[in-house]
Amino acid sequence: MSPRLSFAIVAALLAFSITPVRAQSEGEVYSRIEELHGNAEAFAGPFSALTEAMGEGDAETIADLAEYPLQVNANGETYDIQNAQDFIDNFDSLIMAETRRAVARQRYDTLFVNSDGVMLADGAVWMGAICDDDDCAISHWAITAINN
Repeated sequence: MSPRLSFAIVAALLAFSITPVRAQSEGEVYSRIEELHGNAEAFAGPFSALTEAMGEGDAETIADLAEYPLQVNANGETYDIQNAQDFIDNFDSLIMAETRRAVARQRYDTLFVNSDGVMLADGAVWMGAICDDDDCAISHWAITAINN
């Protein structure tokens, strides 16, 4: 194979590999949430409250958005937070500044959704639809895990 042809093939492969993947739309994210978890319409409020609260370091709002007991991985340890007050009292050691910044910058159209829930900031925070009745006809969205 000639050096020019080899260069052309490598250049073409490189160009292809750095072509951005098509971004998903907010509608696609909404549909995926609805398909896997239901209650997609109710997700927007808690999502917005969480991203804003993380940006402001608002421990009380974040604590109110969590489902307890809440598992938090921080400082190389795993903590089982039993209630909102426990979360608030230990907020600065449970939620790293880089996690707060990453969640605060999260956009709806870049969320990752799977059967486990909705992932924010590359897995730093997971939210899930929590059933409020036996047949899960009524649910609310809450933080289900935090991973610093």
